[in-house]
Amino acid sequence: MYLTKNSKSPYYQIIYEKDGKRTTKSTKQKLKSEANKFFTQFEKELKTQQVKRKVKLIEFESEYLQFVKIHSKAYQRIVTSSFKQLKEYLGKDVHLSKIDNRIIEKYIFDVYSRSESAASLYYRTLKAAFAKAVNWNYISENPFLRVPPPKVKSKFPVFVKPNELSLILQHIKEDYLKSFYTIAFNTGMRAGELCNLSWNVIDLSQRIITVKNTNTFSTKSGKERIIPINDKVYRELLKRKPKVININSENNDFVFYRIAGVKLLVDFVSKKFKKACRAAKLSEDMHEHSLRHGFASQLVQKGVSLYVVKEILGHSDLKTTQIYSHLQKEDLQNAVNLI
Repeated sequence: MYLTKNSKSPYYQIIYEKDGKRTTKSTKQKLKSEANKFFTQFEKELKTQQVKRKVKLIEFESEYLQFVKIHSKAYQRIVTSSFKQLKEYLGKDVHLSKIDNRIIEKYIFDVYSRSESAASLYYRTLKAAFAKAVNWNYISENPFLRVPPPKVKSKFPVFVKPNELSLILQHIKEDYLKSFYTIAFNTGMRAGELCNLSWNVIDLSQRIITVKNTNTFSTKSGKERIIPINDKVYRELLKRKPKVININSENNDFVFYRIAGVKLLVDFVSKKFKKACRAAKLSEDMHEHSLRHGFASQLVQKGVSLYVVKEILGHSDLKTTQIYSHLQKEDLQNAVNLI
């Protein structure tokens, strides 16, 4: 859909598709500024007309949950919880077209009054869901776009220290899990990325791991990245390296498994890690993702640029990486001492 002008008419024309056919609509405007205004209004009206059918919230939830099955079980639970809270507030039979930014703002405020973190989580999750509803032509506009995100007091991430990792590993019996957590701590890879890690993306000669999107897995940001392999990771991978590697396989040659050819589940490795943390009498706030925080924290404390850390972790926004900036205490102290 676009705006154009030709020699056949003094007016700007809108070119768009209708029922699969190329169609023209005159703006009746000679000035481009006025034609653009007409274009904006026409586009909005067209999107409203193109809404396929009236879809209830509960119907959309069911369809969206099928869509997010490519994501982790943990994320699916978050989506389910977010829709559950919204249905309790609005009713399950409300039509998507009736949910506007005023209603969403009231809903987010209601959740925020009880839990700031929950309000932030539901806002992000449902905003993504309603963006898909727009894409599917169930609604013409995402109501969350007109609602500012709830402000949440920032907290320092809980991260695992090297000595704490040693304590945790003492309470892990399975060798493959010891390798899993050791590599997580030394690469910053997410649990889902490690569960889906296969030998065809590991180059031991170049000492790099390429985190790739596949038919059954996609990274959180949707971007692929390269992670260097340090000596600790190299030794762990050598222990697990099979005699024959199928370089064309995406699904069978998993690095970590209990049963050959069957990848580990994120829930399983997360629960095992939590159990070990409790056995080691460490903080209740510590979880498997704390290994990723531990990796990033080590880099920052050793003077690695946040921009470099961002690329290794695969963050799409530097703001996410800046949660580790408080660890640059020595750099800050040195800067003050220069005065």
